[in-house]
Amino acid sequence: MGNFFRYLGRLLFEFWAYLGALTSLVLEVCASVFRYPIRWRLLGEQIVAIGFGSQAVVIVTGAFTGAVFAAQVYLKFNELGLSSSVGTLVSLAMCRELGPVLTAVMLTGRVGAGMAAEIGTMQVTEQVDALRAMAVHPVDYLVTPRLIAMIISVPLLIAESITFGIWAAYVIVVRLYRIEPSFYERQLVSHTEMGDIIFGMTKGLVFGILIVLISCHQGLKVRGGSLGVGRATNNSVVISSLAILIVNFFLTIALNYVWPIGK
Repeated sequence: MGNFFRYLGRLLFEFWAYLGALTSLVLEVCASVFRYPIRWRLLGEQIVAIGFGSQAVVIVTGAFTGAVFAAQVYLKFNELGLSSSVGTLVSLAMCRELGPVLTAVMLTGRVGAGMAAEIGTMQVTEQVDALRAMAVHPVDYLVTPRLIAMIISVPLLIAESITFGIWAAYVIVVRLYRIEPSFYERQLVSHTEMGDIIFGMTKGLVFGILIVLISCHQGLKVRGGSLGVGRATNNSVVISSLAILIVNFFLTIALNYVWPIGK
């Protein structure tokens, strides 16, 4: 029993220490934004890498998520005589949950892992120390452009995911299952509001910030050569994914007070 409490105490200590390290990184990024000029070239490169480079993955994820969700919902709703309401449920699910969450998870694997690996490699090859020797703050050079690029790119990627998800659902429900298009479109338009879109965008913005901070932090603290880089890359994906799922719950509860469904 004593060993269990010692293990639990160590986990809690490591958790709070990790939160403290992330908070310190957040403060450094905030100071960098207001203290140093924006590095526009680096920012442009990161927007291309994060935004443009992730489009194919996000579009495929959104489209097939919307299609399979619509098929599952239709098969059950058709039994209940509610098939015309499929558009409403698909739209709300894509805007409020599936679009932002799945887009963030895909970005974790594609973008977050790449950030951790790239910065981790620079750390073990002493390129980060070289930046300090040239009076360049590593956070200003490595983290801030990535964070700003993510903030710019995430809303556009989520919009693509939602759009293609709803479009794929329309194709499945209207073209495959032969629901009257006017019923589907009327339910979709009348029950989807701007608050639902803002709901998803807000979630995506928070998720994007989490991905960058966690991934860059993992890269900056790499030790132990290539083995450490691999461990940091793996940790960045695992921790970011867990953080997205946990924070998503609390965001859903909080945002529903601001933009409740149907209000």
